[in-house]
Amino acid sequence: MGIDPGIAILGYGLVEYKGNSFKTIDYGAVTTAAGTPMSQRLSIIHSQLTELLEKYKPEAFAVEELFFNKNIKTALTVGHARGVAIVAAANLGVPIFEYTPLQVKQAIAGYGRAEKKQMQQMVKVLLNLKEVPKPDDVADALAVAICHGNSSNFAHLFKL
Repeated sequence: MGIDPGIAILGYGLVEYKGNSFKTIDYGAVTTAAGTPMSQRLSIIHSQLTELLEKYKPEAFAVEELFFNKNIKTALTVGHARGVAIVAAANLGVPIFEYTPLQVKQAIAGYGRAEKKQMQQMVKVLLNLKEVPKPDDVADALAVAICHGNSSNFAHLFKL
């Protein structure tokens, strides 16, 4: 399961990785309304993610690391949503993996500075989808899931 954290829109994507190919299981977004108290928004995210985790029982939970945003308030609220998402997975014992935006871009497009449109098209192609998933946060979450699938394929090389 891949997650693109956000407070208004938290994208999620579930993929199965077998034999160097991906199969899409489900994807979508957990949304919260502007003007809703922060505590309630975080509760909604936690509750809906917990439902998804219990339904699909993913083997791994991959989340994008925060990069410093110029808008500190935005970075903090995204950090809150990210933390709640991680707690939801941790509470159910799902292993958690974190990837930088650079790692995700390299895994999907082969280039760490890939543009958003290029990333979205690669997600569409890699998952054999008819169209790019919307909103952007959902495509980003699927990219994180693909990144983890590709990375976990080599995990045995790094075990001591």
